[in-house]
Amino acid sequence: MDSCRIPANTSKCSGNTMECFMVLSTQAQKISIGILCGLFGTMCVFENSLVLYLIFSSPGIRKKPSYLFIGSLALADILASIIFVCSFVNFHVFNEAGFSKEVFLLQLGGVNTSFSASLSSLLLTALDRYISISRPSEYKLLMTRKRAWTALAVLWVTCATIAGLPLLGWNCCTLDSSCSELFPFVDNNYLSGWICFVMVLLGCIVCAYGHVLWRARQHVAYMEQHQAQAGKQNSRMRMDVMLAKTLAMVLAVLMLCWSPVLVLMIYSIFGRLSDRLRKVFAFCSTLCLLNSMVNPIIYALRSKELFSSLRRVLSHFRRQLKAPEESPEAESTHKSSVIET
Repeated sequence: MDSCRIPANTSKCSGNTMECFMVLSTQAQKISIGILCGLFGTMCVFENSLVLYLIFSSPGIRKKPSYLFIGSLALADILASIIFVCSFVNFHVFNEAGFSKEVFLLQLGGVNTSFSASLSSLLLTALDRYISISRPSEYKLLMTRKRAWTALAVLWVTCATIAGLPLLGWNCCTLDSSCSELFPFVDNNYLSGWICFVMVLLGCIVCAYGHVLWRARQHVAYMEQHQAQAGKQNSRMRMDVMLAKTLAMVLAVLMLCWSPVLVLMIYSIFGRLSDRLRKVFAFCSTLCLLNSMVNPIIYALRSKELFSSLRRVLSHFRRQLKAPEESPEAESTHKSSVIET
C-alpha cells in the first residue's frame, strides 16, 4: 500500500490508510447501500441497453445526430453504473482495500470518465437542440453525422484525459500535497478543478436549454395562432418542442441528483467533514445512479420515435412467442386432443 498524507477523522483512525474512508459503520448501512446500488445499477444497465438497442436497430433513428448524442449518453450511463457499483460496493460494503493506489485511481478514473461523458453528452444534445430550433433551415447542413461523430470522439477523449490525470501523476502521493477527505489519493487541487469542469458543463447546459425552451415557447405560441396550417414545418416544430421539453426534464432530474454531491465536494475543500456528512455523501453518491436510471424512462415516455420503436420491438417479440403455438405441429396436437376428448 502506498503511503501518503491522507486526512483522517481522528476519532476513527489515526493513520494514512484507506480504511479511514470506509465510513459505513453498521451492517444496516452497508445493506442499504448494497440494495440501492444493486437496484439502481441493474435497472440503469437494462434501461440504457434497451435505449441503445432501439436507437441502433432502427435505420431511421440512428442516422439522426440527436439520437447519436442520446446513444452516447446511454453508453456513458451504462459504463458509469457498472464501474461505480462494482468499485463502490466492493469498497464500502465489503471493505476491500487490498488493491494498490494505481488500481484505485484507475477505477476512479473510469467512474469520472463515464459521469463526465454523461454530462458532456447532455451538453451536446442541448447544443444540437439549440441549432435545430434557432436555425432550422440550416440544421441539416450544420449538424451532419460526420460532425456528430467527431464531436463525440472529442468528448470522450477529453473526459478520459481529465479523469486520468490523477493516475498520470496529479495525486497527493506523487505531489506530497493535501489529500481530499472524500477520495483516497486525490489531490484537493485536482478535485477543485474537476468540480469547476462539471460546473462549467452544467452552466453551459442551463444556458443552452434556457434559450431552447424560450424558442420552444415562441413556437408553441406560433402554432396556436396558425392551427389551420398543416405541413412539414409545423410537424418539425412540434418535434422540436417535444424534445426540448423532454431534455428540460432530464436537466431538472440531473440537477436534483447531482446538487447534493457537488455541494458536499465543495464543502470538503473549504472545511472539515464530520463522519455523519461523509456517510451522507456515500448515500448521496447513489443519486448519480438514480439519475442514470431515470433518463431512459423519460425518453421512453417523451420521445415518440423511441416509443414507436419500442412498440415495434414488443410486437415482434409477441409474434415470436405466438409463432410456436400457431405452428402445424401445435395445430395437429390441438386437433388430436379435441378428437380424443
